[in-house]
Amino acid sequence: MTPLPPDLAAPPYGTGTLADVLPGAAAAVGVPVERGDLPADPLDLTGALGGARRVAVLLVDGLGADLVRAHADLAPTLAALSSPAGDLSAPCPSTTPVSLATLGTGLPPGAHGILGFVTAVPGEDRALNHVQWADDPDPDVWQARPTVFEQAEAAGVPATAVGPYAYAGSGLTRAVYRGATYTGAVSHGDLCALVLRSLAAAPRALVYGYIPELDLTGHVRGVDSAAWRAQLAFVDRVVEQLVAGLPDDAALVVTADHGMLDVPDDTRFDLDEEPALADGVRLLAGEPRARYVHAEPGAAGDVLHRWREVLGHRAWVASRDEAVASGVFGPVDDDLAGRIGDVVALARGTWALTTPRLEPGPSSLVGYHGSLTATELAIPLLTARGSALH
Repeated sequence: MTPLPPDLAAPPYGTGTLADVLPGAAAAVGVPVERGDLPADPLDLTGALGGARRVAVLLVDGLGADLVRAHADLAPTLAALSSPAGDLSAPCPSTTPVSLATLGTGLPPGAHGILGFVTAVPGEDRALNHVQWADDPDPDVWQARPTVFEQAEAAGVPATAVGPYAYAGSGLTRAVYRGATYTGAVSHGDLCALVLRSLAAAPRALVYGYIPELDLTGHVRGVDSAAWRAQLAFVDRVVEQLVAGLPDDAALVVTADHGMLDVPDDTRFDLDEEPALADGVRLLAGEPRARYVHAEPGAAGDVLHRWREVLGHRAWVASRDEAVASGVFGPVDDDLAGRIGDVVALARGTWALTTPRLEPGPSSLVGYHGSLTATELAIPLLTARGSALH
């Protein structure tokens, strides 16, 4: 067993992760949430939201807790919100499809099965990019667990998901927001209006909103850029409008799917320049800070040895069994384990494991996430309450 190094951490599933947010919000409005062995509301959002009958959960992609603190002057509304449980943790890998599925189901990745940005499709010689997913594999089969939205609807609480118009009907949308009425927004202003309209439409309601642009700006320009800071100010204005428009008996919860860090040129490891790392490899999946390596039959041991030897201090390199045993994915269902590589490589420090030939776009980004450093894992939990709530 190769333990996690001290600079990487396993998410504390069931006590303080993104998986606990939507179940807690649903429990606060009276939904009897079922999460297997996990408690329904370990964050005590029921208490923190002061008797709210309607709750909106806003997820801002890429809004890491460290980034919020570092730029409080640009985000005064966010900085002024209460933080009832401190920082939470993103799941593993700390990447958007995994996090959105973790939020939507209230379960760790090992239970819902969306285990990476790109994962192998077991039994087939191909990979699935979860953000370019339509209907193959069938989203209802690939992610078969009931969502919190489905549980809300079953309890008679209307559930609405508000996100970009272009994402309506995608495989990921269907897999993680199933049970909610998906309402496509065409702008930040439209998102504000749609979230507030959905909150006001019923005596009890669970509403979810998703903002992707901060993450995209961070990837392309970096989190230490004027563009990223300007985008954060826009996000803060959205939150300001949502808070101002809350019905008296409603509450708002703001969170994120992961943090982000910039990767300088001198900590980019080009996998294409190390041909030995391709020996015995059938499929390379994941992303630059969280790699899944699928080996040819019988080659897993040799591949593991080579990746460990070549990457050295740059990454935690483990076998699938070691990675599962470490708890980073939570308990992993046996029928989902094949989506994890025979070898798992999680980047340390600011390293990124790029492959410009295979992935020219992802390999040329400025900002990254996916691994288990504190900056990538720490996400905020911020709340605001309507005027009638105690």
